[in-house]
Amino acid sequence: MNSLVTFFLVITGLPLFAAMAVSAIVSHKKAEIDLQAIMIAFHQLASMPLLKSLPLFAFAGYLLAKSDAPQRLIRLSNAALGWLPGGLAIVAIWACSLVTAVTGASGVTIVALGGLLLPALREQGYGDRFSLGLITTGGSLGLLFPPSLPVILFGVVAEAPIEELFIAGALPGILILGLLSAYSAIYSVRAGIPRTPFRGSELREATWQAKYDIPLPFLIVIGIYSGFITVSEAAVITALYVLIVEMVIYRDLRWRELPGVVRESMVLVGGILIILGMTMAVTNYVIDEELPQQLFESIGPYMTSPFAFLLALNLFLLLVGCMIDIYAAIVLIVPLLIPIAEAYDINMSHLGIIFLTNMGIGYATPPVGVNLFIASVRFNQPILKLYWSALPFIAILLVALALITFVPALSLSLGG
Repeated sequence: MNSLVTFFLVITGLPLFAAMAVSAIVSHKKAEIDLQAIMIAFHQLASMPLLKSLPLFAFAGYLLAKSDAPQRLIRLSNAALGWLPGGLAIVAIWACSLVTAVTGASGVTIVALGGLLLPALREQGYGDRFSLGLITTGGSLGLLFPPSLPVILFGVVAEAPIEELFIAGALPGILILGLLSAYSAIYSVRAGIPRTPFRGSELREATWQAKYDIPLPFLIVIGIYSGFITVSEAAVITALYVLIVEMVIYRDLRWRELPGVVRESMVLVGGILIILGMTMAVTNYVIDEELPQQLFESIGPYMTSPFAFLLALNLFLLLVGCMIDIYAAIVLIVPLLIPIAEAYDINMSHLGIIFLTNMGIGYATPPVGVNLFIASVRFNQPILKLYWSALPFIAILLVALALITFVPALSLSLGG
């Protein structure tokens, strides 16, 4: 019911944060929960690691978007992959998955990369709907890859070997990226996106022109994967590196323009934090009222076989994924699922990959997937436009989910 209320308020034009606030207040009043619980949810948000990295990633993303970095990287991507149908879109898909894997939060991916990728995709001829849908859904693609925090948390809660979970996620993760890459290539051909013949001289010139832009992702990823820096430290390094490169070395922007960039990026962060805070308040209500348990118990009598269980599980988790934060869902839902999955002889690593894939899809599932709201604020687009933009990508992700669910070898073959 709360999802329907939120959806109705949004399509009537009410600001996103106000719609989420109304939903939270109505839910708490209905359950006779003190409204101070909403403020407690904001306090929980303030203690999340995401809060430390989000403003700096947002600042770096806006600075990159205002600079000539998109043009340099477009030239480089065209030189390296222009001969490949959908080359830039494929690069965007894999880049989003990489950032999500190392940050553990898809909202950060949209904020950090959106300002760079969206203008790049538009300039190369990709349509708005395709570009917005790719970035919105692409933000949660890396949840199965190391060092994804949701995988680690699932392993802790389910008491499953975390190394086995990461191994189990390798082929499903590659399958998802492969299907989306294939769709991007097909779209590129149908849309007539121009392809550039490969020329070594152009690649060398483009690489030299972007020589200071190129090291950033490698520096951050290697630093995090090696354990040398944390995500929060990576945000600091990213912001400082981008500031020096774009303002001092390339001089794409003037210093008097910097306060405007800071203001725009922090307005974005403020909007996202308000939405996330209200979302957490609704999530706390859902948990307190034990709504997921009630829903799951209501469909229990219809689960007469492993196939029926897995089908019902996916429907249930897709609904949960667009209402509850992934970390709260793991803690709340996984203990409930384990005994039922064991009764149907479902491998725990397989269950984990199914669970996390559903949660990733739920981030971008209408009407209340949180990535939709973050992208709407980030790109200043109507929420309904984001709904329509995400649907083709969600359809592909659902195909991947079906394969992952009903072909266990995808999750289990590498683990022996």
